[in-house]
Amino acid sequence: MYRKEFFVFEQGRPVSALIRNYERKDFPELIRIQQECFPPPFPSELWWNREQLDNHVSLFSEGALCVEVNGEIAGSMTGLLIDFHLDSPDHTWEEVTSNGYITNHNPNGNTLYVVDISISPSFRKLGLGKWLMSAMYDLVIYKGLTRLLGGGRMPGYYKYAHKMTPEEYIASLLDGQLKDPVITFLLHCGRTPIRAVANYLEDKDSCNYGTLMEWKNPFHQ
Repeated sequence: MYRKEFFVFEQGRPVSALIRNYERKDFPELIRIQQECFPPPFPSELWWNREQLDNHVSLFSEGALCVEVNGEIAGSMTGLLIDFHLDSPDHTWEEVTSNGYITNHNPNGNTLYVVDISISPSFRKLGLGKWLMSAMYDLVIYKGLTRLLGGGRMPGYYKYAHKMTPEEYIASLLDGQLKDPVITFLLHCGRTPIRAVANYLEDKDSCNYGTLMEWKNPFHQ
């Protein structure tokens, strides 16, 4: 089981934080955080439900992480193992995660795939998302996997879709001309783009695209 204690800084003051595996007793708090992150008109049926969370802890508890600040759960990140090969990269979020139920988790997979990362809005200035991502990198190394992988939303793309392709949008992010709330965050976390994937998820702001981004295990041969 994973447990990492550290400090984050709030207005220059160190505050104790903890990343650990989430458990069934945490489900109400995890669902509350989903509600805070995705308030109405976001469909409530798309928030985590107890069956999904139960699958996370029963099928792959190592990939079910939460972060606490002063003892209060402030966010979570979930992953599953898949067997991924670069010669057939296209997929949808629903396909690769079994719609969040991770029933396709492959214990012998070569890749840790990010199902979700959520940080409560009141804790978003503490760098918790980057800490959770780092914890998942620890898991990649510990299990000897090839990579961490996930599809990032492109919520800024709709502003430019009339004049550039998704590939051109990603290139503009990489050369510093543009910033994207999600993709730029993932770049700060050490993730690198592989390609844009059409119809990755139903998301008007991203024009239904996702950017497939990986972090390669530096110890993997």
